[in-house]
Amino acid sequence: MLAGSDWFRVHVPRPNARLQLICFPYAGGSASVFREWGDMLPLVELISVQYPGRQDRVGDPFAVTLAELADRLAEKIQPLLCRRTAFFGHSMGAIVAFEVARRLRPRFPSPLTRLFVSACNPPAEARPRGLSFDDTELRDYVRELGGADATTSTEDDELWQLALPPLRADLRLTETYRYVRGAPLACPITAIAGDEDAFATIEEMRRWREHSVAGTDIRALPGGHFYFDDSLPELAKLLQSELDTGRTSTVRSPG
Repeated sequence: MLAGSDWFRVHVPRPNARLQLICFPYAGGSASVFREWGDMLPLVELISVQYPGRQDRVGDPFAVTLAELADRLAEKIQPLLCRRTAFFGHSMGAIVAFEVARRLRPRFPSPLTRLFVSACNPPAEARPRGLSFDDTELRDYVRELGGADATTSTEDDELWQLALPPLRADLRLTETYRYVRGAPLACPITAIAGDEDAFATIEEMRRWREHSVAGTDIRALPGGHFYFDDSLPELAKLLQSELDTGRTSTVRSPG
């Protein structure tokens, strides 16, 4: 069982894999978002983060700030860094992954092989959207983002009532998040954008280069904000290819 197992789910266990990929969901998302991904990355053990306040953690209180969430996750992840580790975060999950990466020790060399940030503008450019968080506004926002689940979750009132509390809580985290300037990461970053995503364009994603001294790659895949709905095999190939590259950081066992 993983340390801090309330926070993590492993859908395809590979305890002997030499590399683990820890995945951080988007706002309103859960660990089950990544359920099918492990089968497409046969050389990796994929670990999905389960934020509090949803699914089997519905009784756990939501984080009040993104910094609090990152603090708690860093504490849980630090003991897991006994093998090569990469992070993948989509949308809000990219900011959470970045903030957790900043909290890991040692800072140099980085304990991370790579940080994948997906469909998310750089932290320094985070700005409030002016959301009021009422039901109608959030339904419209989810529809605008698109994705395979958008129509189902917003049109089915029963599903929407289940989805609304974690979505609202997570968007409050992003709405109040303010980047605190600090040293860039010592691991390489791969920034991935959907080529039709109006919320995080390829040009905007290029500015993630400011956040790593180990280099940043920019990649584009077909699709919008949830490009992996239609491009998951292509994304899996990209992830494996980037993880196989020689440009990685030295990994140390914790302690």
